[in-house]
Amino acid sequence: MSDLTPAQRTEIVERQLREHGHIDPDDVDAAIARAESASGDYPSPALGARVVARAWTDPSFRAGLLADPVNTLSQFHTLTVPIAVLEDTPSLHHVIVCTLCSCYPSELLGNPPQWYKSFEYRSRVVREPRVVLAEFGMDIGPEVELRVHDSTAEQRYLVLPLRPVGTDDLDENRLTALVTRNCLIGTGRPLLP
Repeated sequence: MSDLTPAQRTEIVERQLREHGHIDPDDVDAAIARAESASGDYPSPALGARVVARAWTDPSFRAGLLADPVNTLSQFHTLTVPIAVLEDTPSLHHVIVCTLCSCYPSELLGNPPQWYKSFEYRSRVVREPRVVLAEFGMDIGPEVELRVHDSTAEQRYLVLPLRPVGTDDLDENRLTALVTRNCLIGTGRPLLP
């Protein structure tokens, strides 16, 4: 069993639970669909995107988000693990990893992508973050400080990326559509309008 990938092990556990009548496959599919949907208060990348778009448009919300993220985020979702919000600036970029396993702010970002859980990402982004980010299509210039944050079971992170240039006339809903899961992790930038 140790030679199996996490996805293969998960599939075996799910099959056993299904065969013994502990779960209904339709319930699992519905839960995944909710988690990946762009609506509602369920864990989803869309929830993190809404938070970022609100921070870009509401200075008081942004200040609260940075000073007291757990309390500020409670208006969107009750968090079970403390979270810190890391604000990108023109001279500072943040990226998140969990070097031990795959601790991840799933309450805000939905299910973690496979690459986030991979040993390669977990080990390389700490040693050579600029190279790894370049592979994601992000060239971080040497003038920009790059900080890698290691999530744990007791502390998760959310990156507050820079608002794209040329979006001053966009409302919160349109800005939300520009925020991707990867930019909330720090491995991507918001989309351009």
